[in-house]
Amino acid sequence: MTLISAAVLLFFVMDPLGNVPLFLTALRHVDPARSRKVIVRELVIALAIMVVFLFVGRYILELLQLSPAALTAGGGFILLLIALRMIFPTSEHSLREEVREEPFVVPLAIPYTAGPGMLATELLFMTREPHRWPIWLGAVVLAWLASAIILYFSSHLRTILGDRGLTAVERLMGMLLVIVGVQMLMAGVVQYLRS
Repeated sequence: MTLISAAVLLFFVMDPLGNVPLFLTALRHVDPARSRKVIVRELVIALAIMVVFLFVGRYILELLQLSPAALTAGGGFILLLIALRMIFPTSEHSLREEVREEPFVVPLAIPYTAGPGMLATELLFMTREPHRWPIWLGAVVLAWLASAIILYFSSHLRTILGDRGLTAVERLMGMLLVIVGVQMLMAGVVQYLRS
């Protein structure tokens, strides 16, 4: 996997366009003049969490004695669940959280930006090819940067695309993630059968 393809995959997993309404809802009690500062702070915290997890996560896996095949299949399964939630959202299984004051770490940094799918995907990269860590780090930063730009201008983006436009883009990203998730799941099963 190249730097660009890894960054694109991570960008889809982060789903910034799907997060636009979630961010706007979480920030509705925050003064509009301050909301941009809060977004920047939360995005920086999310980046720090993703970078730390990129380098520490595989040691947690080693401690738990999990096989690479299980990680690949599990990562594919998580991506599949996230993609299905993007395509078929329900009020019972919504990612939207009720926030009554200025959010700090939860929910904007975790789980909206540095969510379980994102952490599982970067963990998968590092477990399979740890020697390529500069590529994976670059991919995380590129995906984060693209997401950060979208989320920083979330209020303008909602005005331009509207709720229907954002929903359509999120569904499209979800369909692409389904394919990636199924591919990872099948690769994990094949890897397990060969071992």
